[in-house]
Amino acid sequence: MRVIELYIMRRTFALFAAALLWVLALVWTTQVLNRIDLVTDSGQSAGTFFMVAALVLPAVIPIVIPFALGIAVAQTLATMNSDSELVVINASGAPRATIIRPILIIAIGASVASFLINNTVEPASRQAFRTLLANARADLITTVLQEGSFQKVDDGLFVQVSERLPNGLLGGIFVADSREENTKLIYHARTGAAVERDGGSILVMQDGMVQRQSANGDVSTIRFDSYAFDLSQFSSSGGGEPTLHPKDRSLAFLLNPDPDDQFYKKSPQIFRAELHMRFSEWLYPLVFAMIGLAVAGDARSFREARLHPMVTTMVIALLVRWVGFYSGTEAESSRVFSFVLYAAPLLMIGVCAFFIFTNRVMELPTHWVEKLNARTQKLTEAMTRLRIKLTSKRSPEGGRG
Repeated sequence: MRVIELYIMRRTFALFAAALLWVLALVWTTQVLNRIDLVTDSGQSAGTFFMVAALVLPAVIPIVIPFALGIAVAQTLATMNSDSELVVINASGAPRATIIRPILIIAIGASVASFLINNTVEPASRQAFRTLLANARADLITTVLQEGSFQKVDDGLFVQVSERLPNGLLGGIFVADSREENTKLIYHARTGAAVERDGGSILVMQDGMVQRQSANGDVSTIRFDSYAFDLSQFSSSGGGEPTLHPKDRSLAFLLNPDPDDQFYKKSPQIFRAELHMRFSEWLYPLVFAMIGLAVAGDARSFREARLHPMVTTMVIALLVRWVGFYSGTEAESSRVFSFVLYAAPLLMIGVCAFFIFTNRVMELPTHWVEKLNARTQKLTEAMTRLRIKLTSKRSPEGGRG
């Protein structure tokens, strides 16, 4: 590899690593904050919170890698162009491969890393997170359920206990269960207790009633002397294991699903869609790198009515990635979109290759850029006028000399 190729690779990789860390930190923080209720609602320790944060990380990395690489490629090439380095490389008679090859090496490495994380590390971390979540939910009922406050046990399932009585009894139990579609169940009981039976947790409610509301609004009420509410499904120990969704499954399971798996029997197409996403999403680091090369990989002047190459790269990349996300969602119900999962990145790679090898520059339509620049200028002028007005109001003399 030539010295100039090593130079381009080193600059691109350094910017890629920096962008990856910053973007990953932002996305990871938002994901962790969305799950902080696991600690606050169930009384878990700080160690559990940090464990959750670590288990969330592998799911975020494959999503962030393409964007970080796209930013790195576009910014590196744009900077080299503004410093006239690309002009010098072209004038020296170096082939286009001098610029393309080091970037493609990084892109292929990023794609391989994304595939390995998606199909090995992420499923294992998701399963560990499900187990941790199941244990926390079980503890919510048996140990740390607070008096007088509603606690979320699962999506659509809330429990309240008015008081804790002697001998481990619970007083004033209220359970709201809307997990089943078009059906709402409300349980009231004077007393009860959480007991362990056959390795699972059971909430035994006594002297109460259950109200059932159907989809048409009809309400039926049944009184009971004793009612057992099974909690083992929220525990990873004993009576039941946590429910694993397709994203939690390993690649081996997706290739050969267990026909007796309850989730698979109910929605087999979701498993097929997940498998296709596993085999297609690793292409996006290569796609984003190719877009950056097509946008900013040639010596040119950026002083015309054009956006910065990084902005153009991210706009095009976001459109392609949106197609991938949308197709992944639709593929869960329609097999047609399974082909779109592969077609979107592969077609974009082909389009970028055409622009690169025909020495054309990929850019947004000129009228889009002109409108965006005009609106940006108007917004800048409005902000300037507002800042001047605020400064004038804050001055002691009201802006008068």
